[in-house]
Amino acid sequence: MMAWTDRHCRTFHRLIAPHAWLYTEMVVADAICFGRAHRLLEHGEHERPVVQQLGGNDPYLLSQASLVAEKNGFDAINLNVGCPSDRVHQGAFGACLMLQPKLVAECIKRMCDTVSIPVTVKCRLGVDDHASYGKLAEFVGYVSEAGARLFVVHARKAILTGLSPAQNRAIPPLDYDQVEQLKADFPSLAIILNGGLNDTQKVKQVLEWADGVMIGRAAYQNPGFLRELDLTLYPEKQLDNFQSLLNQYMAYMESELDQGVRLHEMTRHLFGLFHGLPGARQYRRYLSEYALLKGAGIDTFIRACAKVDRRAA
Repeated sequence: MMAWTDRHCRTFHRLIAPHAWLYTEMVVADAICFGRAHRLLEHGEHERPVVQQLGGNDPYLLSQASLVAEKNGFDAINLNVGCPSDRVHQGAFGACLMLQPKLVAECIKRMCDTVSIPVTVKCRLGVDDHASYGKLAEFVGYVSEAGARLFVVHARKAILTGLSPAQNRAIPPLDYDQVEQLKADFPSLAIILNGGLNDTQKVKQVLEWADGVMIGRAAYQNPGFLRELDLTLYPEKQLDNFQSLLNQYMAYMESELDQGVRLHEMTRHLFGLFHGLPGARQYRRYLSEYALLKGAGIDTFIRACAKVDRRAA
């Protein structure tokens, strides 16, 4: 998720969900090819497995950005053709590319021919009035023949005129049936469902037919849900207790603070840490006010945590 899943966020999510595949923010291929690639692709070994998500519409630039990502240690590449933002649309990539399946297939083929790690696709059900199961199946057919073997499908269509990105995450209705049909029609492909997954029971039901799920804002806004999901799906594995996980992340924050990273860059990903507990609002308010201050240290975070009554957990 753009502006959300940076390396600090991924470090936190790796602690609470050791079995998940983590995704970067979408990075435009041009920025990697012509910009500060090292900074854009910064990540740690502790995050793995981690997928570099790319945006773009130029087969050559996407292939070269994929190669740089592979050399930087990423475990897979994901081409985002589902993002509905205006800025992405104006750049002629993201969800509008679903209207050009042959171009997407050309991009995927060039990427697959260039790297040895998996190249995957994230898409929607369709775009505007061009959304139908037939068009979705045609898109997946073209692109899978080019080499993509895994598709993350947000089970809504994208409406590119009249809706904001936030509205596109809520207003177009969810249609899991189309994604389930896609799995039935393309049994050799890995089909991952995304969209509207915010409770463990629903995820378990989806996993009766899907190969996996992608959890976005639900995991970010309520990290406890992500932890619960990992514990439920991998009951034979033992996670560290909550305080131990918190201590590990505080040690990470102290290390980053020593390197000049500002506290807010890390704590902004922790606003949902005490979701639903007494004092959570005061915790968020304290962090919002004091973590931004110059020189704020780990003691600021500890004082914020003290606002929460964790006995109710």
